[in-house]
Amino acid sequence: MALAGVAIALAGFSVYGKGLSALRQGRLNINALMTVAVTGAFLIGQWPEAAMVMALYAIAEAIEARAVDRARSAIKSLLALAPEQAEVRQSDGSWTRVGVKAVVVDAIVRIRPGERVPLDGVVTLGQSAIDQSPVTGESLPIDKAPGDEVYAGTINQSAALEFRVTAPASDSTLARIIHAVEQAQSSRAPTQRFVDRFAAIYTPAVFILAVAVALLAPWLADLTWIQAVYKALVLLVIACPCALVISTPVTVVSGLAAGARRGILIKGGVYLEDARKIKAVALDKTGTITEGKPKLVAFEPVDTGLDQRVLEGLAKSLAGRSDHPVSKAIAEGLSTADLQVGEFQAVAGRGVQGVIGNHSYALANHRWIEERGQCSAELEARLAVHEEAGRTVTLLANSERVMAICAVADTIKPSSAQAVADLKSLGVTPVMLTGDNIATARTVGSQAGIAEVRGNLLPEDKLQAIWELQQRLGMTAMTGDGINDAPALAKADIGFAMGAAGTHTAMEAADVVVMNDDLRRLPETIRLSKRTHAVLWQNISLALGIKLVFLLLAIFDNASMWMAVFADMGASLLVVFNGLRLLGRQQSK
Repeated sequence: MALAGVAIALAGFSVYGKGLSALRQGRLNINALMTVAVTGAFLIGQWPEAAMVMALYAIAEAIEARAVDRARSAIKSLLALAPEQAEVRQSDGSWTRVGVKAVVVDAIVRIRPGERVPLDGVVTLGQSAIDQSPVTGESLPIDKAPGDEVYAGTINQSAALEFRVTAPASDSTLARIIHAVEQAQSSRAPTQRFVDRFAAIYTPAVFILAVAVALLAPWLADLTWIQAVYKALVLLVIACPCALVISTPVTVVSGLAAGARRGILIKGGVYLEDARKIKAVALDKTGTITEGKPKLVAFEPVDTGLDQRVLEGLAKSLAGRSDHPVSKAIAEGLSTADLQVGEFQAVAGRGVQGVIGNHSYALANHRWIEERGQCSAELEARLAVHEEAGRTVTLLANSERVMAICAVADTIKPSSAQAVADLKSLGVTPVMLTGDNIATARTVGSQAGIAEVRGNLLPEDKLQAIWELQQRLGMTAMTGDGINDAPALAKADIGFAMGAAGTHTAMEAADVVVMNDDLRRLPETIRLSKRTHAVLWQNISLALGIKLVFLLLAIFDNASMWMAVFADMGASLLVVFNGLRLLGRQQSK
């Protein structure tokens, strides 16, 4: 008895507090029922039963009541992207580092190679490649020259730049992303639990029935008052909603564990339960559908009379001396041996050049080849084919002519097309949302089997697209891996983040994290949700069905306390074992 009392006090202190408060206010909720039922079981000598019921209820409440607030850590990681200081030109021409909050619009700011851009602005001096993936999600760095925009939080890669500030720190693109995350997270209303809704009817009905038995049984059934009270307590123990309460969390936790075994980390039962309702999935391109890393996809000699291995050696030798991502992709994609390069020079916004075997060669972008006067109508036609496919084209040229074409692109993951096909088979509409140009987006969309493609989207554009999909198609999920995806991940009904390559911010803002970046885990999650939903309703039906049978037996004087214990704990064990079946289902790889 003492041990049972301690167990009840430890497990059910808060429940008792809530139950007594509810009884004083005349509210017959589930806490009030638990308080009376456990107290009654204790008073009539069923101490272990009273303790176990309260302990299981406390565990169920702890599982059900988990509320995850991810906005704070997501905002913290976003803020860390933008430098706290900026190097600003003073009126006397000198440069001074000041806090970004103190920098005014139209001020001139200088950034060195490797530094993050502190504020939004327009380039006034210099040429460099900027990694914009944190903001726009573009797979390749973008060459910037005077007149081009730069965004706070992006990374300057190859040369110093000066730019004119166009927005204060509080209104930068990054600041707007942060605001969008806050707004989207706060707009999601909590889902009301089924048990709470049911208890609004179930609990008062049980109380009324028990009180009626205690008061009317002596008159109608010729029982003593002690027998009538005992029967009423038996009814309360039978009606104790432990099995009903635990039926939901044990099923959901089993589903969550089954997902975790497959590398699907679901951050709450509500997302597991709701995934079956998904009607549309918005997919980011870079790092989600594609590998997120540029690769050499084509190397074409312009003149078939030239030896391809010689051309590959020249291209690899030049590309291997550069740290530009496109050059790295070319160097890694060619297997020929390096040659000695002299007088090597990186020309910002144009390419690289050097001397090999007493001859000058260049790896140049399309613009530089035009400036060198080496373009022809035939070459333009060949380049257009690659550019329309969303590829970045680099040309190997000597001082007289273009010798070869190198095409670099972000390649699609092997599993993406299968994942899209699986989603379609489940009745889910896939839509691509990307910051990349529309030509690249359409090419990748065609390869993946996605008909609806939207390109050139900034974070706020993706947020608007999610809202439109929700209005047009219904429950919409978002899948992404970058900081630029965080607002859309938070706004979507369910957000899926790619965990292996994804940013911390994306994983914080998402509701589901796919740890191996395999898109096939999305349709797996939907199928797991459907199975979990089916088992969940089986458990609820079991819990209520068993209660109903024993309640009828108790009313007609065919139930005793041990039967009440079986009705409660037996039903609890049945729903636990039924819920655990989800762990035994091995999904196909």
